[in-house]
Amino acid sequence: MSEPILPTDRPKLTPLNNLIFMSRWLQLPLYLGLILAQCVYVFHFWVELKDLIGAVLGNASSLQHILDAVTVPGMKPATKLNEATIMLVVLGLIDVVMISNLLIMVIVGGYETFVSRMHLEGHPDQPEWLSHVNASVLKTKLAMAIIGISSIHLLKTFINANAYDTKVLVAQTVIHIVFLLSALAIAYTDRIMIGTQNQSKTPH
Repeated sequence: MSEPILPTDRPKLTPLNNLIFMSRWLQLPLYLGLILAQCVYVFHFWVELKDLIGAVLGNASSLQHILDAVTVPGMKPATKLNEATIMLVVLGLIDVVMISNLLIMVIVGGYETFVSRMHLEGHPDQPEWLSHVNASVLKTKLAMAIIGISSIHLLKTFINANAYDTKVLVAQTVIHIVFLLSALAIAYTDRIMIGTQNQSKTPH
């Protein structure tokens, strides 16, 4: 058996190779920018939640903001807070949370995969999926998150189906189905690749 290569035995990178390898840190500002975008979503979430609670408690300006936010062009504006309005607002909050989850997956998973290890092994708050994250796993999880976000938007459209043209409803449904098929294709492709890698590692 060949002895493992110790860190001191590894060949040094040439200046060009080292420069190319260090270029991965150029992605750091992008991930920091996504963290700022996450802050914006947190602020937006609390503004919407504050207005929803204010509308329930009878605040006129909060109620008007909520009604304006959920009113679809061509739809008769609501004049009071009802079950459908509350449902649309809550779906909007869930949409913000799901997009926030998508941002976390991109920030943490992308940084871990493409920039630098975070050494979270053994940390009590380490995400379960991060222990085996790679480009394929990250791609599949992002596809599933996008499907979840698309489902929320489609549900919001169906709640106000009377305000939308049939072509719009059909188009959104088709787009959602395309997302589903794309996720299935990605998962199937990754499964084939993993199976091929396992077969190549199996001794003959």
